[in-house]
Amino acid sequence: MNLKRNYLLLTPGPLSTSETVREAMLQDWCTWDRDYNEGVVTPIREGLLTLVGVDKQEYTDVLLQGSGTYCVEATIGATVRPEDKLLILANGAYGKRMAQIADYYRLNYVLVSLRETELITGQIAREALEAHPDITHLSMVHSETTTGLLNPIEEVAEVIKGKNITFIVDAMSSFGGIPIDIKKLGIDFLVSSANKCIQGVPGFGFIIAKKDKLIATKGNARSLSLDIYVQWETMEKGHGKWRFTSPTHVVHAFYQAMKELDTEGGIETRYARYKKNHQILVEGMRKLGFETLLPDEAQGPIITSFLYPTADFDFADFYARLKAKGFVIYPGKISDADTFRIGNIGDIFPADMEALLQAIKEIRQ
Repeated sequence: MNLKRNYLLLTPGPLSTSETVREAMLQDWCTWDRDYNEGVVTPIREGLLTLVGVDKQEYTDVLLQGSGTYCVEATIGATVRPEDKLLILANGAYGKRMAQIADYYRLNYVLVSLRETELITGQIAREALEAHPDITHLSMVHSETTTGLLNPIEEVAEVIKGKNITFIVDAMSSFGGIPIDIKKLGIDFLVSSANKCIQGVPGFGFIIAKKDKLIATKGNARSLSLDIYVQWETMEKGHGKWRFTSPTHVVHAFYQAMKELDTEGGIETRYARYKKNHQILVEGMRKLGFETLLPDEAQGPIITSFLYPTADFDFADFYARLKAKGFVIYPGKISDADTFRIGNIGDIFPADMEALLQAIKEIRQ
């Protein structure tokens, strides 16, 4: 069976998936069946921990229905108690979304909101903690897809080391595509989604956590559906059983995607492919007269923002003409510059980026 693509999704997720990942969704699965819970869900949970190379006695994980934001909200809502104080370091829409979550939950928090082109550095974290020494939790985004910035979480980790601050990292669009040493960095909760660098499809996310920190959230959640402790406890006792109806087809697609990540050579190999995609894209776009929003040293390999080449540049027309040639890109998302974005992740290879550049050259002539 040929599951032909309608176009290449050059976006940061949902993204283009392999034919075999899409094919994995063609069967129906029972949520109560052992073949599903013990044969698919449990290996996924074990495989995520193997991916990050952590001790299963010290770390655990939990899967949760919904988009990545559901998992970010579930984590913040369960870990930050009324008596705690959360520091949010933000330099884009997804960092600021954490503050929206904190508002909904009426949490005690401090938001350090930077320019959308400014990195979250160790110095920024240090100054914020000096101004607010009673901080108990710190949350930030690793790869900020608003622009493509890759924040140096290593610097922030060093600043909070030994301070008994719970470290929450939104690694939505980086986990699986960029190496992250969770243990070395002291990350307590890392959040990501099925439809990003693992190259699955949308429908659930996951939280990798220090086991003692996750167990400590028992009774804290203010949402039935987003209670990560009860979700985790149910999966532990039920050998992969979800509390409520799980997205079975999506889960099976993710299981296939994890196999394909392993076959490709793991995270380091995928990271090298994404970097190559990005390099080809940037070099080619610059030759075509486009400028990147970010300097190379701040840019991650996940998604790349480009400035409009002229004042009269018509993005809607550019988008439509590219789509007609089989490529779909993203509009810009920052407030003080006209930009558009092109994703480098998914089942996309250097030859695809070369084909994209040729298509852009043709429609710009």
